[in-house]
Amino acid sequence: MCCNARMAGPDIDALRRYAVARTLFAPTTLGRAIARLGFVQADPIRAPARAQDLTLRHRVKDYVAGDLERRYTRLPIEEDCLVNYGFLPREHLALMHPREAAKAWDAATQRKAQEVLEFVQARGRVHPREVEAHFAHGRVRNYWGGSSNAATQLLDGMHYRGMLRVARRDSGTRVYEAVDYPAPADDSPEGRAQRAAALIELVVRKYAPLPAPSLVYLTRLLRYGAPHLAAEAQAAMRTARNHLASCHVDGTTWFWPADENPASRRWSGDEQVRLLAPFDPIVWDRRRFALLWGWSYKFEAYTPAAQRRFGYYALPLLWRDQVVGWANVSMKDGQLLPVFGYAARAPRDAAFKAALDDELQRMTRFLARG
Repeated sequence: MCCNARMAGPDIDALRRYAVARTLFAPTTLGRAIARLGFVQADPIRAPARAQDLTLRHRVKDYVAGDLERRYTRLPIEEDCLVNYGFLPREHLALMHPREAAKAWDAATQRKAQEVLEFVQARGRVHPREVEAHFAHGRVRNYWGGSSNAATQLLDGMHYRGMLRVARRDSGTRVYEAVDYPAPADDSPEGRAQRAAALIELVVRKYAPLPAPSLVYLTRLLRYGAPHLAAEAQAAMRTARNHLASCHVDGTTWFWPADENPASRRWSGDEQVRLLAPFDPIVWDRRRFALLWGWSYKFEAYTPAAQRRFGYYALPLLWRDQVVGWANVSMKDGQLLPVFGYAARAPRDAAFKAALDDELQRMTRFLARG
């Protein structure tokens, strides 16, 4: 669908309804939900639950905190990178692996990685503490300027480069096993272009509708999951702009899959209130967030406390197709303790209060049973 003189395109209200409804599908099984989402961003912070659990609770029937970790080994999914780190259907790995890291290891690191790989192959599955106990690699400077366990950092790098996969988690810690991804069946320029195009389609279907600058930004972020396809992804994005559906609304060009129509009545919402993860696909794109809801939301877990406006782990508060505010949520002695903030003022409708009470009860069950 394209906007032109003969066909009226969606307005901002239709785009807002579409953005919410297309990813808030009827709750299904865990495997089907991840397949439909295409990617679920992970985050280690638990406030009150990890982001991946907070995302899936709205899309998986009877989901409780920790279900993804508990059921991971029985599902055709992997922990890996796309535009961020998270969980994705195993079938997508062939688009990115074998992954060629943008920065090559020096000879010493390559030697250590080979020694660790042989250790993992001999053991089958290993916890990072086993690697540290055997090799005593010590500590190294990390990305944030502090120090990290060298074994953990090396294992992370081996996982990223496709030498290891996450076999399971043990109380949140990744347990690894060796993996050997086959070379692409077609690594010609045409084959690489096809894989890059498939990655662009994957992120568009994940995050549509997309303002034009966000499409460019997501393409840059694909350098994380497929750094060796960075040039091909840029070309694929330029090509995609010609065949994706698009429309110009209030000075912004929007893109979405050509087989979907944002103005369709199928994108109808419901009366529920939902507390969303900061990385839920509905709110992940902060540029789109401001365009759709007229205010700016910020994730402030790494912002100094004195400078926070929203709070340490503010969960966007969705009612119908409007994000009306946020909540910081904690549990104490089995009781949910939410602290709310609103972009303007709290809705005064009795329907909002009832729907909010229902959501708080759902959140309590989700946390208590996890």
